[in-house]
Amino acid sequence: MTPLRTGFALGITVGLFYALCALVWALAPGPFLGFMGNLFHGMDFSTLVQPRPFAWTGFLTALLVLSTWAFFAGVFFAWLTDRLTG
Repeated sequence: MTPLRTGFALGITVGLFYALCALVWALAPGPFLGFMGNLFHGMDFSTLVQPRPFAWTGFLTALLVLSTWAFFAGVFFAWLTDRLTG
C-alpha cells in the first residue's frame, strides 16, 4: 500500500460522500432526518434543526477539513499497515 495514494483515495472518497450527504439533506431534509433517526436507534435530531439558508462557506470548510483529515488518516493507515506487515 502506498501511503500517499491511500491518503488521496480516502480523502477523495470522504469528500464525495460528504458532498452527497449534503445534497440529500438539501433536497429532502425531512426524509433525511427520519433516516438519521433510524440509523442512530431512534434518536430525534429534529430539535437540532434551525431554519437558515444554505451556506457555501460552511459546506466548503467542512469539506476541506473532512477531506484533509481523511487524507492524513489514510496516509497513516497505509504507513502503519506497511510497518506491521513487514
